[in-house]
Amino acid sequence: MNFLINYFSDAPDWHRVVLLTVSIFLFWNIESFSGVTLNYRKWKHAFTNAFFTIPAIPVQLLLGYVLLKVIDFDTNNHFGLINWLPTMKPIYSFLLAFIVLDLCEYAYHVLMHHVKTLWKFHLVHHSDTVVDVSTTLREHPGETFIRLSFLVLWVLLSGVSFWALIFRQFIQIGSNVFAHANFRLPNKVDKVVGWIFITPNLHHVHHHYEVPYTDSNYGDVLSVWDRIFGTFMELDANHTIFGVDTHMAAEENANIKNLILMPMDEYRGGQKQAISSPPHQTQQITFPRLLQQNSFSRLKKERT
Repeated sequence: MNFLINYFSDAPDWHRVVLLTVSIFLFWNIESFSGVTLNYRKWKHAFTNAFFTIPAIPVQLLLGYVLLKVIDFDTNNHFGLINWLPTMKPIYSFLLAFIVLDLCEYAYHVLMHHVKTLWKFHLVHHSDTVVDVSTTLREHPGETFIRLSFLVLWVLLSGVSFWALIFRQFIQIGSNVFAHANFRLPNKVDKVVGWIFITPNLHHVHHHYEVPYTDSNYGDVLSVWDRIFGTFMELDANHTIFGVDTHMAAEENANIKNLILMPMDEYRGGQKQAISSPPHQTQQITFPRLLQQNSFSRLKKERT
């Protein structure tokens, strides 16, 4: 454990870049022969999505500096949930930090879907009509700022240490690239892995073009939050259509200029009524789901 602490305390940023690159390369090649979607211009699509890494750099540098200052503040002032608890072994401290931050990421994702202003930024990511590993890079710089600002808040309140945060980000990078991969796990494998982790099978449902599927499976690394809060859904690959019903035109969802300006457009409500369940689709109707539906009813009205 000391090796991990020492490594992630000093790991340079380029190590995360290498992990992202290797993950994309690995799943990119798997997609090429076993992808859900094969009849599209893969390289052109990838270059469009990769463009968003350029404007993200200054935002990441700015918020990264703020993040370091927040971690220093927590450490020097013994602030945050983890710092308020009795001293525990590093492995337990990391597991607690991981779970807390993953729950926070779930909450962030729900807000991005249900607050109209935030959704217009997140829409850029969801408007991709072919979800593959390059979709991981498709994030409007405005959303990058929003996402990292929330992360600063989560870190401040949780009191997570620098090494634990970096360790989690390594896991998060691999998980997010995997979840966006344009292939699906065998159903039997997914039934096991998907009980705990977000898989491509589950995240593809989240990228379906209509609600209620778009507003489901919000989990970042763990899928348990969706099961607990009643936002878990399943949908067969042959019934899944990627994109957003309000922005299916190629001139909007595949043009870099229009994608950058998309959050400034007038809000479009789209077809937000519940759609009929297609064959082989399952939806868990649980008491937590009923609570979730009631809790977000007001926010959903704003989306419509």
